[in-house]
Amino acid sequence: MRTMIKTLFSAFVFSLISTSLFAQTFAIKGETVYTSAGEPIKNGVVLIKDGKIEQVGTNISIPSGYSVHEAKVVTPGFIDAHSVVGLAGIFNQKHDQDQLETSSPIQPELRAIDAYNAQEALVKFLQEMGITTVHSGHGPGALMSGQTLIAKTTGETVEEAVIKPEAMIAMTIGSAVASNFKSPGTRSKGIAMLRETFVSAQQYAEKMKNKDESKRPARDLKKEAVAKLLSGELTALVTAQTGRDIMTALRLKEEFGFPMVIDGGAEVYTILDEVKKSGVPVIIHPSMMRTYGDGQHATFETAGKVADAGILMAFQSGFEGYVPKTRVITFEAAIAVSNGLAYDKAMKALTIDAAKLLGIDKQIGSLEKGKDADVVLYDGDPFEYTSHVLKVFINGKLVSDKKK
Repeated sequence: MRTMIKTLFSAFVFSLISTSLFAQTFAIKGETVYTSAGEPIKNGVVLIKDGKIEQVGTNISIPSGYSVHEAKVVTPGFIDAHSVVGLAGIFNQKHDQDQLETSSPIQPELRAIDAYNAQEALVKFLQEMGITTVHSGHGPGALMSGQTLIAKTTGETVEEAVIKPEAMIAMTIGSAVASNFKSPGTRSKGIAMLRETFVSAQQYAEKMKNKDESKRPARDLKKEAVAKLLSGELTALVTAQTGRDIMTALRLKEEFGFPMVIDGGAEVYTILDEVKKSGVPVIIHPSMMRTYGDGQHATFETAGKVADAGILMAFQSGFEGYVPKTRVITFEAAIAVSNGLAYDKAMKALTIDAAKLLGIDKQIGSLEKGKDADVVLYDGDPFEYTSHVLKVFINGKLVSDKKK
């Protein structure tokens, strides 16, 4: 009898643990379901099991035992393709501002995973607004400010949240660098410093191939990080706003052969043919960015022009020098839609296109069988300012049911 009681008690405890650790099976019904894998579905159903999408479509029979959530509009979780959230905090004070280290203009060895705060209030804020994934890390303002990561907007620790611990190396070409460092003072000096860094990393990587370990150089974290970039293991995230700076970035890519993403691109509309030919995607500047400095020629229409040119594009909250140091990409996309960007292209830029740009489209970015169940429910059009986020699911778990 005692053995039976112990067995039943153990089963009960295991059941409780399982319920807390693993997502339940449930269904989501939407008057309109944007899958980002095809045309929107009217009166659609999304079945979710064990944190993954089980089935999507119409006239789907909901199995017994599945709880049901309903909304007017259902979308995949939105992806913020470039942010500093998690490193830049809500208080805007020195103790919660880790996005830019100004002791040196070239520090590719700095890792975002060592500074990212999964419990930062701004991460939770974005989650509640339907942003389920962020590409975040060291920000613009240095020739190489450090590395980025990709994480879900959930979890108590970075280990629980992270998708890619090392994604890109954040770089900046333009006048912003000179405002943060004594050297470089000019664009040409900055590019010379970058080229020297690339050449040095090439030599380091070649020497590290020596079969005789005694003849290999001492481990150098800076050169090691740049070598990963040159080998294609990491991607260059180059913040460049003016047409000339974007062209300089493309020349560097051509010379050293590393993968690259243009970030910002306030004047990218002046060189669309060149960017399209290069095959480089663009994380477009926030539509409502403050237009000063290198970004003075940014327009509301840039996103539409980039998308119409057939260039892979995504939206970003970017770096905001004012409290609370983050934007909501849904609003940035809405402004772009009001100024020439096609609705379906905006939805894809927030979901599957952002996932493709970040190299995570096999896992997230659309409502398709087998992908992570990151789903957002709205009471209206997501691009209408008066609409609200009703519920947010990440990995098949309800993480927010606040009406935002």
